[in-house]
Amino acid sequence: MTSPQGFLGFWETTGSAKTFTHPLDPALLDAYVPRAARVLDYGCGYGRLTAELAGLGYREVRGVDVSAALIARGRREHPGLDLMRWAGFPLPFEEGSFDAALLFAVLTCVPGDGDQSAIVGELGRLVRPGGVLYLSDVPLQDDPYNQERYARFAQRYGTYGVFETPDGGVFRHHPPQRLRGLVRAAGFSVVTERVGSVATLDGRTAGRLQIIARREAAAASDALGAPGPAPG
Repeated sequence: MTSPQGFLGFWETTGSAKTFTHPLDPALLDAYVPRAARVLDYGCGYGRLTAELAGLGYREVRGVDVSAALIARGRREHPGLDLMRWAGFPLPFEEGSFDAALLFAVLTCVPGDGDQSAIVGELGRLVRPGGVLYLSDVPLQDDPYNQERYARFAQRYGTYGVFETPDGGVFRHHPPQRLRGLVRAAGFSVVTERVGSVATLDGRTAGRLQIIARREAAAASDALGAPGPAPG
């Protein structure tokens, strides 16, 4: 759930005790990812969704997070899961090692452009051609509460949508076109999108955007920086 570079301290302390609330859509997953798939849950936190995947019958699931505290919690709460702490990139897997990757409420915890691009780019390396990225995150919200804090912190962080929480967290909400652009730059083609609402860590409700994208045959390095097609 954390950036490989900055803001890790929150997730080693206060954040490691949070109860995560961003839900999986089993029907959407089932439509694109078969049970026999090798699945990477990147930013797995304490293994909440990794455990849910295993419970749904996915037999080859691995969770990775940069937070030692979250992985330690996950190993206590889910001792049978394959959870690994790994900071930075590349991850210790060969290119194309996975049939699918999950990226759930991870980019919202990563305020920096470079760190975001590194995460999605690494998943572009690890998901095989034809494989699937299932991304779910929080787009910019249009309510007064969120708009006020976007404006309040925009100068400090240089990005509209980044904000701080009273308990020391730094988060980011995104224009939907940015999420699509990150996916495309990493060598994926958007297949479908769904919108809905989720509970947030502070007990509020926010809109969310789910993206299913398929890994193209071209290498991710060839796609980085290339302009993507217009949203379909």
